[in-house]
Amino acid sequence: MNQSQIFERNILKNIKLHDLVEIEEPEAVFEEVAIILKLISPDFDIKPVKSAFLMILRVFNGNHPLYRACTTHYHDLRHTTDAFLATARLCHGAVLCGEDFNERRIVVGLAAALFHDTGYIQDKDDTEGTGAKYTLYHVHRSKEFLRRHGAELGLTPEEIADGAAMILCTDIKKDLPYSTFSCPMVELFGRLLNAADLMGQMAERVYLEKLLFLYHEYKEGHVGDYDSEVELIRQTPGFMDFMNERLLPVSERVNSYMTAHFKSRWGIASNLYQVAIERQRKYLEKILTLPDADPIQHLNRYGLVQKVRSMYGLG
Repeated sequence: MNQSQIFERNILKNIKLHDLVEIEEPEAVFEEVAIILKLISPDFDIKPVKSAFLMILRVFNGNHPLYRACTTHYHDLRHTTDAFLATARLCHGAVLCGEDFNERRIVVGLAAALFHDTGYIQDKDDTEGTGAKYTLYHVHRSKEFLRRHGAELGLTPEEIADGAAMILCTDIKKDLPYSTFSCPMVELFGRLLNAADLMGQMAERVYLEKLLFLYHEYKEGHVGDYDSEVELIRQTPGFMDFMNERLLPVSERVNSYMTAHFKSRWGIASNLYQVAIERQRKYLEKILTLPDADPIQHLNRYGLVQKVRSMYGLG
């Protein structure tokens, strides 16, 4: 191995998930998804995926005539694009691993990813509070959102029904019977969407900081009995354990698919989502074991803690 190859290998070894795409830029996320779809098939028709993506941009940014801009700061556009990209990566890896994913089903799966949290979006005349008040039943509202707009994206009634079933898989409070799905492949897509949803948020570089936003969403939505932001943070390792249990039926597939994708796309034979999540957990456990310390004092990326303080009048 020459010096150039050694240098390149060391660079790849140190690359982190957030280094690969300008994840804060929705257009950059879409460009990466478009590249991934062309890797799946050079003839992949990305137009319906782009239509769904542009609709979601209009909705979350407040440019759709029927809806207010997104008013939740944990379940926001960034979270949606994270899940969208993770779903595309899983689809690519699945195809590399020999899964028979046809183009239309991938389109439906990506539409489901884009629509999976539209249940937090408020109608134009709904000006009371934020979309967090819908937390307990946002999955049902997301499913209905897809039913309302799926035909505009060129989806058939059968595809809309399949997409709705996939969205239901993101409801972590429910174990869905097989009868929910039209076929085993739709169930697999739903389970993969659930994985993309959970991994996308937990691998996000500011996941720990955004937990403060999540606390206030839960408070407005009457979810759980957390009495403070710190209590939610302290319970997060338990949620991570729950996530692992939730994904156990597909965890081996998910790891294989992600590893195959990153090796093919970037030359990195590793599941960078799992690497990022493990890094988050180690840091979280470290700050939770510091004696007499407020863990929030150790969350300082991008001024998000200060933003929460300002938004909720906490000084």
